Amino acid sequence: MTITDLVLILFIAALLAYALYDQFIMPRRHGPTLLSIALLRRGRVDSVIFVGLVAILIYNNVTSHGAQMTTWLLSALALMGFYIFWIRTPRIIFKQCGFFFANVWIEYNRIKEMNLSEDGVLVMQLEQRRLLIRVRNIDDLEKIYKLLIENQ
Repeated sequence: MTITDLVLILFIAALLAYALYDQFIMPRRHGPTLLSIALLRRGRVDSVIFVGLVAILIYNNVTSHGAQMTTWLLSALALMGFYIFWIRTPRIIFKQCGFFFANVWIEYNRIKEMNLSEDGVLVMQLEQRRLLIRVRNIDDLEKIYKLLIENQ
């Protein structure tokens, strides 16, 4: 096993740990989930570049008769990238005392101001940061509003 294989295993393990945390652990932290809303994905250009580069590495490894273990690890890395970038949907998860946005816990008392833009983006102003929440379904904004009114 080469150092390349070890690095690939490390990256696959990191992506797998992130996927498991995002899918199974995060919804169970900080109490029961009150509301979970699907968000719009950001630009997919980065994901296409990543998966494309891994595909080029797989092709290069196969044509140069590289180690089969490396080919399998590159394939696993491409599949993990495909899952994280295209299959998994980003979500905002509301709990009793706060919410998870982009895998970061934010308590409700940190929200200083909220606005709704003309194009349906909910803008939350925190102490030093502005959150731009782009929901997939525009009707979900009303659910978020009702939940925040109940918890404030």
